[in-house]
Formats: sequence, C-alpha cells, structure tokens
Amino acid sequence: MRENLVAMLKVHEGVETHAYKCSASKITVGVGRNIDPEGGIGISDDEIDYLLQNDINRVYAELDSEYEWFSDLDEVRQDVMMDIAFNLGATKLRLFKKALLAMSVGDWDTAAEEWLDSRWAKQVKGRATELTEMIRTGTYLLPLIKDK
Repeated sequence: MRENLVAMLKVHEGVETHAYKCSASKITVGVGRNIDPEGGIGISDDEIDYLLQNDINRVYAELDSEYEWFSDLDEVRQDVMMDIAFNLGATKLRLFKKALLAMSVGDWDTAAEEWLDSRWAKQVKGRATELTEMIRTGTYLLPLIKDK
C-alpha cells in the first residue's frame, strides 16, 4: 500500500465512518468515496461482500455473547437468527421474548409461531414465512422467497 498517499488523502479528504454530503452535495463515505446515485461510483461487488462479511461476523459475535444457547443451534437456525437480527437490530430482537425462549429450548414450532405472530412478520411477509419454516425444519429453503 502507498502509505504516504493514504496518509495524504486521509488528511485532505477526511475520514468519515458514516455517509455525509460533501461540499458538492454528493453523498460520500470513507475517504472521499462518492456514492451518490447521481454520478457517484457507488461500491463494488467485492466491497459489498467485504462489508457483508464484517456485518455477519459482528452479528454472530453479538448473538453468541447475548444468547448462551445460540452457538448450540444448528447452522440453519443460527443463520435464521442472524437474518432476523440483521433486519431488527439487537434492541428490537430482545423484544421477542417468547420466540427467543422457545428457540433456547429447541421448541421450533412454538418459536416459529411466535415469530409469525408479530408486526415484524406482517412487515416482511415472505421473508418471515421462509425463516419460520427454516426454524421449524432446520433446513434451508431454496430458492429463497423474493417478496419482501
């Protein structure tokens, strides 16, 4: 890596961890990355995958530290929990006390029903149907349902 160039660009462009509007009113992130829909370069598929993998690692660690039973789940049900956590965030996820309790004891039918009996399920429609079926069966549904 060209360390002097990196240092110079960070000083001149600034380093931002959140999207902001630059002096030209373009949506920008990081070190001067123009991601504005109007003329910006956005981010590449590799960058999307990199960010996603970082988020997956973060969510896994959060769930593993908060729910002692999480690491004992099979991979499918861990993935379902991470999918739901991505959607809800940690704070809202905690509100699903009955569903989480059922998950913790392996009562898959009750867990699925509790997830489905929620405003979240009405909002995400097919996603909730798919995820709760995966909770019930412990198997992936392919192809994935697309109506979100």
